[in-house]
Amino acid sequence: MAAEVLAQSGAAVTVFDAMPSAGRKFLMAGRGGLNLTHSEPLPTFLARYREAMPHLKAAVEAFPPQALRDWSEALGQETFVGSSGRVFPRAFKASPLLRAWLRRLDSHGVRLALRHRWTGWDEQGRLAFETPDGARLIETSATVLALGGASWPRLGSDGAWTETLAAKGVRISSLRPANSGFTVAWSDIFRGRFEGQPLKGVALTCGKHSVRGEAIITRTGIEGGAVYALSAALREAILRDGSATLNVALRPDAELGELITKLSAARGKQSFSNFLRKAANLSPVAIGLLQEAAKVSGKSLAALSPVDLVRLIQAVPVQLTGVAPIARAISTAGGLSFDELDDAFMLRRMPGVFAAGEMLDWEAPTGGYLLQASFATGVAAGKGALRWLSNP
Repeated sequence: MAAEVLAQSGAAVTVFDAMPSAGRKFLMAGRGGLNLTHSEPLPTFLARYREAMPHLKAAVEAFPPQALRDWSEALGQETFVGSSGRVFPRAFKASPLLRAWLRRLDSHGVRLALRHRWTGWDEQGRLAFETPDGARLIETSATVLALGGASWPRLGSDGAWTETLAAKGVRISSLRPANSGFTVAWSDIFRGRFEGQPLKGVALTCGKHSVRGEAIITRTGIEGGAVYALSAALREAILRDGSATLNVALRPDAELGELITKLSAARGKQSFSNFLRKAANLSPVAIGLLQEAAKVSGKSLAALSPVDLVRLIQAVPVQLTGVAPIARAISTAGGLSFDELDDAFMLRRMPGVFAAGEMLDWEAPTGGYLLQASFATGVAAGKGALRWLSNP
């Protein structure tokens, strides 16, 4: 985005990328449907960035969700609003949009220098790169860094830039997994039977934070959209206390009195699991989760009173023992401190050097907020670089 803003105004622009092809993480973002942005009112949208909102507000307001949709449609990729309010290209994939975008960048004269891994600056302030043909030094009038976080490092963003900038005295918050899964010490029986199974229509709670949605049982723990929405609170609790309790309401819309009445009925000769399935409308994985909780407490599900059983159904405690590795996280928390940037996204310590995207110290839930802020800060950094070139 920074390259496009600069090139459209006549600047000579080269994009250096360590990978053999451009936009690999962008393509990964579209693997399950490219969620470009969200259609909710802008004040609500901006609040999703939490403590980073004041730092991102101006950039997102200058390039808001509608501007991103217009940009996509100008590239021939019409967008639509899904049932959840999320915005997608009609093609639902990233590849057609990326191809059209690269063609447009090429038409503006933007050059791509692939297999160029940036390693910092030399003594004369030139950019240093490692390439298949050896070291290369590039002199620039302005530089925009868009180096990403540290999730999915095989796609190019490995976080190695943090050491390079830290050596220049730039303050950086440690990179941490965001929108990530968490580890749970499942029993072998539960893991073997329910790995990959979804918990649908549940409500998840951590402290004062609660969210509705879906969670997925993994071999090592739990992940999924509802878990990602709580990942910041869960991660910070684990970092603070060593573990965190995630409470799962399996029937969040059920009327408690009616559920107690149904579970008070005689079950006859049917197994207790079958009784729970019919009386409480619980899936096998939900019943398995109840049994896991009962094992931890040393109690039998069948020995619980209907009232206690309903209480458990509406708040199954799942002990999270750790955060899934950052390499598998959807995004990254932490990064370049906003205090190091001026209003034009230029590094105060390094005039003429700008930064944008996920490498900055912000995080947001999935739902279009990640790409929106990356696009918007790219535009802001590009405009900042233009002003610098006009009046260095």
